[in-house]
This record gives sequence, C-alpha cells and structure tokens, in this order.
Amino acid sequence: MKVILLKDVKALGKQDEIKEVQDGYARNFLFKQNLALEATPANLNTVKTKKGAESAKVARELAEAKEIGAKLNSQTIKLQMKAGDGGRLYGAVTAMDVASALEKAGFKIDKRGITIHQQIKTIGTFEAEIKLHHEVTIKVNIEVVAVA
Repeated sequence: MKVILLKDVKALGKQDEIKEVQDGYARNFLFKQNLALEATPANLNTVKTKKGAESAKVARELAEAKEIGAKLNSQTIKLQMKAGDGGRLYGAVTAMDVASALEKAGFKIDKRGITIHQQIKTIGTFEAEIKLHHEVTIKVNIEVVAVA
C-alpha cells in the first residue's frame, strides 16, 4: 500500500514522502498513530498544495528579511546607558538592549539573532551582527553614549 508520511518515521522516511509499506503496518500503526495517510489522488493533491503554500511562505519571509536588511545595513543604533568615571558603563550592553533600541526604531528583531562580538562595557562605537534569516545577515554599528 502506498502512503504519504505526515511526520518523520524512523527507518521509513521523512515528512511528505510517498512510501510503499505493508497493508497491516499502514492500517495498524501508521494510520492509528496519525503518521501517514493513504496515497489517494485527493490526499496527494492536498500535500502538493501544502508544499506550495510552504514554499510561498519561505519566499515571502526571505523577501521581508532582505527588505529589512536593506534598511538596517550599516546603520548606527544609538544606545543611552548610565556610565561612570572614564566612560565605563554600569553593566554591559546586551543583545536585549540592542533589540529594544531596534524595536523603538520600528524594527521587530529577535534578540537571539543579534550577535555582539565583544563585550561592550565602555562608551564608544561597536559593531554587531544581526541574523534576519538563515540567508540574510547584516552588520550594524552600535553607538553607546552616556546618560547624565
């Protein structure tokens, strides 16, 4: 019997693959565990439509990431932090600080995608990397200024 896998099944195949399996295995295990559907024309069409929607979503996300990247690339983000004598900060600048500054500027960026290569504990200009998508990574400058 031909089945369409709904989830990855160990030693059988990956999601959305069409596999030939024994009738009993399909009826007694795969169908009951909601791991597979019978490969009927209607089910094949449903899977094909789902794949098309997923690829359109991925393309849309990539386009959005490139658009945001074009706006943010090589831009300077100004952070106001409390500082002591000699320009030393009380604490350090974190990815969360950068994400909140970007959100105030109108960009919704996840803090886990922000990489600061060195610890920022003084006033000055530093560089950070923002991963918007697995194909889109940009660099921004962070300018840390003291607040009175």
